Amino acid sequence: MVVTERTPARTEDCECKMTQEDSSVQLIEAGCKPPLSPGAESEMRVQVQDKHGFVAPEGGFGWLVVFAATWCNGSIFGIQNSFGILHTMLVNEHADPDDKTSQFKVAWVGALAMGMIFFCSPVVSMFTDCFGCRKTAVGGAALAFIGLLSTSFANSLGVRYFTYGILFGGGSSFAFQPSLVILGHYFRQRLGLANGVVTAGASLFSMGLPVLLKVLQPLGLSRTFQILSLFMLVQALLALTFKPLLPAGGGMGPPVKKYFNLRVFHIITYRVWAFGVATAVLGYFVPYVHLGTEKEWVLLVCIGASSGVGRLAFGKIGDLIPGLQKIYMQVVSFMALGLMSIMIPQCWVFEGLVVVCVFLGLCDGCFLTMMAPIAFELVGPMQASQAIGYLLGLMALPMTAGPPIAGLLHDYFGNYLVAFSLAGVPPIVGGVVLFFVPLIHRRLQRNQAAASPEETSTTAHMLPSAPAAEGSKSCSNGDMLPGYTDVETHI
Repeated sequence: MVVTERTPARTEDCECKMTQEDSSVQLIEAGCKPPLSPGAESEMRVQVQDKHGFVAPEGGFGWLVVFAATWCNGSIFGIQNSFGILHTMLVNEHADPDDKTSQFKVAWVGALAMGMIFFCSPVVSMFTDCFGCRKTAVGGAALAFIGLLSTSFANSLGVRYFTYGILFGGGSSFAFQPSLVILGHYFRQRLGLANGVVTAGASLFSMGLPVLLKVLQPLGLSRTFQILSLFMLVQALLALTFKPLLPAGGGMGPPVKKYFNLRVFHIITYRVWAFGVATAVLGYFVPYVHLGTEKEWVLLVCIGASSGVGRLAFGKIGDLIPGLQKIYMQVVSFMALGLMSIMIPQCWVFEGLVVVCVFLGLCDGCFLTMMAPIAFELVGPMQASQAIGYLLGLMALPMTAGPPIAGLLHDYFGNYLVAFSLAGVPPIVGGVVLFFVPLIHRRLQRNQAAASPEETSTTAHMLPSAPAAEGSKSCSNGDMLPGYTDVETHI
């Protein structure tokens, strides 16, 4: 093990003295930048430890973990984003000439599944902390497999609400979240690259599954669900590779006694941001379900492809935008998404729908890519994991309600004009709400700067903690692994 010492603070640069007992393990004190020879720089890139002494492998077996995470993300959201094709097949199978609410009833099948993925997020965080990534992910994938397989034998919508909506949706949540957490155990310097590979690979699933479902359509709904269940069976096997390199809780303190940390809701900017996002997603999932054309699979492929491009492109752009200015990217994406939803009924030619769906995918990629960076800016790295978990939970209800409401409007008016027009309103409203978050943040910063020390102590909880003074550097942004929750995060 390597011991570090801080030299007396006679210069502005921080220096660290290091001795080495094992060449494969080096400990660098947080906030220090030791001088490196040119030949040692590349070696240090894969041996940098955080302040808890953890060294990420930065490759090797980790790339197999990346493949498993890619399969998990791609299969789960590929199936969800292709539900429009399944929706059409379900409507045809459960068609009732005397029932004027068939679209409304069938839409609940996919909406429940999508809602469960987000609704279970805070609970999945707790299970991941208690039982680890591997057990949680394997159990979730197995449950999702059972849900899809049992859906193939169901004959009524009521049963499919449970098998597809609850079992598959809930199991997907328990499989999905650990697949993101585990990446932080194997990558640190290359974490951005690993996330990029997972994102790009998952987009390929979103492009390929609509084509597969179109091919499987003549086989019938039952066979289609059985074949889709194989994706989750493979995921259950791949999740066995999620071997954690860090113990649950990190071994950094006493056992966690409280799993639901509500301190993030004390931050007013986080509350406004969460409200704006939850409002915007009320119409978010509607186009994925109700693009009811014979060539719907082409439109879903366009959304998946442009979403993948958007995630990569806007991720790079977001890195160039400082601080909370990133939130304006979400503002623009939500407003554009709302306008595109309103434009869908106005497209009289198929090529127009293709253009609209390309923009929908780009907006989707921008919104999702900026979620984690904005959370880090609002609440700091120590609480970002639970802040994202709570946000996903808040998104569950409006995202679940959107498609059934659109189906009900279709059943009432006989077309989708009103449904898509109204679906575009919540994203625009949510974008307007998000516009004020940086303004509120700057105002709070000015108030905090002008306050006396006594007043600052009472308002500090409204903003993320400022960096520590030079003489007490012990933690810096990035010391906490994404999804790896410190004891302080819970208590």
